[in-house]
This record gives sequence, C-alpha cells and structure tokens, in this order.
Amino acid sequence: MLPLCFVLMPFGKKAIPSGATVDFDAVYHDLIAPAIEAAGMEALRADQEVSGGVIHKPMYERLILCDFAVADLTGANANVFYELGLRHGVRPATTVLLYAGSERMPFDVAPLRALPYQLGADGKPTDVEGARQALSKLLETARAARGDESADSPVFQLLEGYTAPDIARLKTDVFRDCAHYAVEARKQLADARRAGKDALKKAAGALGEVQDLEAGVVIDLFLSYRALSDWQAMVDLVAQMSAPLARSVLVREQLGFALNRLKRRDEAEELLVELIKEHGASSETNGLLGRVYKDRWDEARNANELLKAKGALSKAIDTYLKGFEADWRDAYPGINAVTLMELKNPPDPRRLELLPVVGYAVKRRLAHGTPDYWDHATLLELAVLQKDEDAAMEAAGNALAAVRESWEPETTARNLALIRAARAARGDEVAWAAVIEDELDKRAAG
Repeated sequence: MLPLCFVLMPFGKKAIPSGATVDFDAVYHDLIAPAIEAAGMEALRADQEVSGGVIHKPMYERLILCDFAVADLTGANANVFYELGLRHGVRPATTVLLYAGSERMPFDVAPLRALPYQLGADGKPTDVEGARQALSKLLETARAARGDESADSPVFQLLEGYTAPDIARLKTDVFRDCAHYAVEARKQLADARRAGKDALKKAAGALGEVQDLEAGVVIDLFLSYRALSDWQAMVDLVAQMSAPLARSVLVREQLGFALNRLKRRDEAEELLVELIKEHGASSETNGLLGRVYKDRWDEARNANELLKAKGALSKAIDTYLKGFEADWRDAYPGINAVTLMELKNPPDPRRLELLPVVGYAVKRRLAHGTPDYWDHATLLELAVLQKDEDAAMEAAGNALAAVRESWEPETTARNLALIRAARAARGDEVAWAAVIEDELDKRAAG
C-alpha cells in the first residue's frame, strides 16, 4: 500500500496578510496532491474531516501517524502552525514545508527550509509543473532519508537527547483501514442522501454500530438526516453516540434544532439555554433558540393567544439580537431580528438602525468568502423589507441556485409570507413578494 502523506493547509479562498487572496483548493488540487501522487504516496487533507470543532481525534491520528506530511505556511494560518507544532513534536523528519514565494516567512520558521511557489493574480499557483516536480523531489528525498539522523523538526534539532515516541508501535493496519473506511463511508452517505430517506437508513445500517464508528462518519450521518428533514432519526442517533460526541456543541445545537422541528419546544429550549450558559451567546446557538421562541409566537398568534404571542415575539427578537451582537459577521440572527421587528404592531423602530448593519455584514461575507444559501436569503429578506423588487428578484435567483437542503427555502418562504401578511394588515401591500414565495415553496417541495 502507498504511504500516507498528511496535508496541513487552509482550504477555500482565503485573504492573507499581504492583501492577496489565495485559492488554497487550487493549490492543493493543482500542485500539492499531484506532487504527492508522483512521489508514490497518497494524500490526506485535513479539511476532509467534518468541520465544527469536534472531530479532533481522526485529524490528530492522521497528523501524527502519517509517514509523511506537507505543510503550506502561506498566510501564517494559526491552525496550520498549531498542527505543524504537533507534527514537529513527534516526528523528527519527513515533513516538507512550502509557501507562496511572495510571502515573508514568519520569524519562528524563517530558518527552516521551505519550497517557494508562485501565485497568479487569480490566487492560483503558476509554473505548476515546475513546482510539482520540486515538491515531489523533496518528498522522494524525505522518503529515501527515513531512518537518517538529518531531522527537519527544530525540536529534534535543538534538544539534545530528545527522542521520538514509539509511533511504530501504535501504527497498525486498523489505522490504514480506517482512513479508507472514512472516505468510503462519506461516499456511501452522499449517494444515499441523493436517493432519499430509505436509502440513507439502509446505508446507516450498513455502517455498523454507532459507538464503533469514527466520529467524522457519525457527524456526517447526523447531518445527512438533517438534509432529508428526518428529525426523529437525528434525535435517535444522538442517543447512540458516545458521551463525548453527544456532549459536543455542534451535536447539541443540531439536536436542539431537530427537537424544535418535532415541536418538542420545551426540550429544545432547555438544551439551547444550557449551551448558552456554558459557552456564552453565539450566533448559531442564539439563532436556533430564537427560532424556538419564534415558533411559539406563531403558534400563540394562530391560537389567538395575543398576550402569549406578544411575549414570545419579544423574547425571539431579544435572543436573535444577542446572537447577532455576539458575532457581527454572521448576518443570520441579525436578519431574523430585523424581520421580527417588522412584524410587531407597530413595527419596532430599532429595525431602521439595524437594517444597514445586517446589510453590511452579509455584503462583506459575500465579498470575502464563498457565499452560501443563507447569505443570498438574507439579501432577499433585506430587499423585501426595503421594498426593492429588482434586488429581491436577483437575490431570490441566487438563493434558489444555492439551496442545499429542502428546509432552507421553506424557512425563507415562511419569513417572506409573514412580512407580506403583516404589511397587508397595515395596508402596505408587497404583492410581488408572493411570486418569490411560490418559487421557494416549489423548491422546498422538489
């Protein structure tokens, strides 16, 4: 079997201190991965693990146990440097460094040998063939020098008598099999999601006991159920998870989301309030809790329980607002707060101050990152609130093109319907918004 080579690098498009934007995915696919393959190795990239801050063990297994590693230091990414430090602490050699040649290497690693490569104006690597060959040659040299005393780790270079842990004793076929198993499981789950709920349940059964699965696979399955709106399956899966995984923030947040969708609102509220007490307000947790209070408002309003509805609406606005204040970069709780302020009778005057702030937040995200469905949906709601038909139609088209899961357009359509109904009650019609609602509902149903 080919030796594994772990890749430490950012992913996606990232701005770096020099002001340039680097397409790290292009660096990986065009330069690093082919060079690793040419050197007779198999690449494993850190971002292939499910993200969210809870899947540490599989990443550390690969980082420490892989025979070889490549680290891209471009932009001085904190995660990359932390992972490199771990690697240098247990591996005396077989770690190859590279960086964009126009960048200055940080002081702490400036003395280390690193391969420079060049970037074009589009943030993608240039002279790819030459850079591939140079990187492949360094990996081949590292492979030939295994067992040599020439270390590339500054820890082993500077600390006399420091010896590496007995990694060979820990390395077994189980690790190698698990690396491939996780990749195969991800593919099986992706195929099953496209086929529907029955296929996903069948695929889940084929994976084996949840307690025995790699954490990344469990999270993938958990979010696959969410993608197909199988809320009960999400709840059932959490009950089967290991205690550390079930207690993670990501799992508890999404469990709260599923419980609320099942109308088990008291349980959802208790869980999310506990999370906020433990970790403080956050855009995600508060956004989910705000949805609980928003649904209570809607139910009370429909039942003509006006005082109860008024209290729930105020609580929802306050919760969403705290989530937005916890991280101004995340416009999702902000747009929900603004929308609910519009639904009050009379409308909450604070919405006029908040609208441009939410607009700025989402526009900065669109300018500096890879936009997702919620970014476009936020612009859509903002345009409807501001009665800008042209902007709303454009944002609606972009949102529909970015839909990932059916509950997303369903949520947006519901918000737009609430805005339209509230304004109609005040004699302020926005009839054209109904066309957008219909398209969102069709996409949710499809």
